Amino acid sequence: MNWKITGRFIVTIVSVAIIVILINIIGAAILIFNGGRNYFTNGITYYSPEDFTREFERYLREDKDKIYIGSDGEKILKEKKAWLQVLDEEGKEVYNFQKPVKGKKHYTPIELIHAYKYISNETMSTIFVSEKNICNRNYSYIIGFPSEKVKRNVLSYDVYNLGNSLRLGIYIILFLDALIALLFGYLFSRRLTKPLVNIIKDVKSLSEGEYSLEREEKGIYKEIYHNINNLSSKLESNEIERKNLDKMREEWISNISHDIKTPLVSVKGYAEILSSEEYDCTKEEVREYSKIIEDKSDYIKELIDDLNLSTRLKNKALILNKKNTNVVSLVRGAVIDILNNPQNGNVNIDFSTTREVIDIDIDEILIKRVITNILYNAIVHYDENVFIEVKVERKDRVHILIKDNGKGIQEEELKYIFERYYRGTNTGKRHKGSGLGMAIAKDIVEAHNGVINVESELLSGTKVEIIL
Repeated sequence: MNWKITGRFIVTIVSVAIIVILINIIGAAILIFNGGRNYFTNGITYYSPEDFTREFERYLREDKDKIYIGSDGEKILKEKKAWLQVLDEEGKEVYNFQKPVKGKKHYTPIELIHAYKYISNETMSTIFVSEKNICNRNYSYIIGFPSEKVKRNVLSYDVYNLGNSLRLGIYIILFLDALIALLFGYLFSRRLTKPLVNIIKDVKSLSEGEYSLEREEKGIYKEIYHNINNLSSKLESNEIERKNLDKMREEWISNISHDIKTPLVSVKGYAEILSSEEYDCTKEEVREYSKIIEDKSDYIKELIDDLNLSTRLKNKALILNKKNTNVVSLVRGAVIDILNNPQNGNVNIDFSTTREVIDIDIDEILIKRVITNILYNAIVHYDENVFIEVKVERKDRVHILIKDNGKGIQEEELKYIFERYYRGTNTGKRHKGSGLGMAIAKDIVEAHNGVINVESELLSGTKVEIIL
């Protein structure tokens, strides 16, 4: 993997280097062949002094067999510090303007060619030649530019040899540049990809369950290292929580198995007594044993119902039977049912409300189940006399507050209060059940698009608020 990433970076860098070199060569050629070609004069743009010379014929005029240029042509030549010389068909001068003092008055063809190719010591000018037909007579004219301003180099070469030399030179340049790019590309890519390799290793470690990663957050990958550290921390936290939940689930299965097995043993034992021919039961004993069997069976049924309801709520498979209900009467009824239970003779519940009628569309059976579960938790988590405050009021929504002065819940256990397999450590002697009560309560409230909040302080009590 390391070499794959490094190789890709090297190929990219070498490719970029070669492309840049080619662009530079092409650009240099364009500049060489076109450099200095723009030539602006009197509102007219000429691409080179040679173009300027060809176009200058417009300023040549004839009057009574005499050639001359007007003031506009003179002005342009003065601006360019150039001079003009007009020759007839035999190479003799017929007109000049600003011609150097030592300039020739007659040119043979070879002299004209040499004057065009080379800078003359007499004129120290770079000349350009053109012609114009005036009255069926051909005139040649020379325009000379200061040699320090306009240069000309005459280059002669063999096209075939030049082509081969250029190709060889380009190949050598490209080869050397490729080697240099390869070297620097390797050094650069190694420095650049080394952190990437470490990042890939870290991701692989995370995927294999190694969550104790902590990388120094620096360099161009600072943000990635920061995210890896965060991910590592969250995964480690989730793994710890998952193990805690697994442990809770195992304990819950063990407890629920015990809770079902214990009453089953009683049911089986009393059923064997009642069915035994060796034991002659009295009517009172039959009633007593039958009542025990019925109670134990009801308890097992409650456990199974809790499991079934919890599963349906978790999978969102429960259809709510909503209807308009006075929630004040519903909560008051749940409180009365608790107080009417003989086992709760030492329980004090203070019920209050801001109004007697607060109507809301709810599934009254399920909401009553929520109130009962919370009240039951407040009772079983207390050994002595317990005081519970229940309050119903309407604000922006309906608020049901249940507060007790019990033992409270430890801070580290509070976050598990709504887990399906959680049973608090401060459970009283009378506590029995599936351990699903608060989880079911939360699912029911959320199924009504409500919110349930729990606040608790150890040895100071617990407050549960339901918002519907």
